[in-house]
Amino acid sequence: MIKNFLRDETGLELSEYAVAAALIALAVVGVFTTLGNSIKGVITNLSNNIK
Repeated sequence: MIKNFLRDETGLELSEYAVAAALIALAVVGVFTTLGNSIKGVITNLSNNIK
């Protein structure tokens, strides 16, 4: 069964592309949300130190 799966050269269906795009979009949103919160914390810390 695994050998057949690895030898399978059929193309991806449109639904598989849509699922892959959705997963990538979710990952990007998660990364930007985390990064945004980190940057917000750094800017808040800097502004408090400047005062």
